Amino acid sequence: METKMKKILVCGAGGFIGFHLVNKLVEQGHYVIGADIKQPAFAESQAAVFHEIDLRDPGFVADVVKADLDEIYQLAADMGGTGYIGIGDHDSDIMHNSALINLNVLHEATKKGIKKILYTSSACIYPERNQLDPNNPYCEESSAYPAEPDTEYGWEKLFSERLYLTHKKNYDIDAKVVRLHNVFGPYGSWEDGKEKAPAALCRKVAESNGTIDIWGPGNQTRSFLYIEECVIGLQKIMASDITVPVNLGSERMISINDLAQLIGQIAGKNTLKIKNIEGPVGVMGRTSHNKLIEELLDWRPSEDLEYGLKHTYAWIKDKVDERT
Repeated sequence: METKMKKILVCGAGGFIGFHLVNKLVEQGHYVIGADIKQPAFAESQAAVFHEIDLRDPGFVADVVKADLDEIYQLAADMGGTGYIGIGDHDSDIMHNSALINLNVLHEATKKGIKKILYTSSACIYPERNQLDPNNPYCEESSAYPAEPDTEYGWEKLFSERLYLTHKKNYDIDAKVVRLHNVFGPYGSWEDGKEKAPAALCRKVAESNGTIDIWGPGNQTRSFLYIEECVIGLQKIMASDITVPVNLGSERMISINDLAQLIGQIAGKNTLKIKNIEGPVGVMGRTSHNKLIEELLDWRPSEDLEYGLKHTYAWIKDKVDERT
């Protein structure tokens, strides 16, 4: 990693990934400005300055995007797990809110002459047709078109990818597009309805005396990337000369039922039973395809899934204990 101190704006600094990214950048000696509609939920941000603002408002965005910034990480979005983005009730808000944020931030970055910006897209942009088989999903970067995301969240992410790439083409701005795959870890949503599978299952296992409910058949598969790996990957991509969208995730695929059993083993609950119930499932299979990032950056996750789950379960178990 480069050691020269930079002035960096992190949009979405109050969210899960933004919180961890800010803290790592500060630890490395950078001057970090955070911006979000809310403060981090579970610990204080280490940002030198934190602007608690609504990034949907162009006036507020104009105030925080200054010409002396070296880099912008644009993570801010209206998002959550399948129980939030996959049920249809929030589609218009998700598209409206996230699109406004991206339009505002990118407009100001271009207007102020910012040279580098990184946008976090999502694996949700990939076509549903390539993710019907839980044992053989296909999410290589080149497979994004013809487009067919399974959620409006994915459609907005795909639109915003094109927004950043066209600004890269038409203006002198180095825009990076990163397709994140199911990032998890401590200090993220775990009971507010926006939590993703690892956090939800950690909570259910911590609360359980024997049986937990899992939405869907349980054979739906995903791969999961621990937050520490994600932050390192984002920084490597920002510092690189990559010019195309790139996946950032793990290629280790696991079914949701097996993920629950693995968390049960970590918790010492080896007799955990699963009851599969009706609920939002999303696509049947999804995993990162890492050939491109391995070729361009020699990057791959350095820790196994169990490492991240142990840390995540311990944190959520403490939260459950505090609540009871």
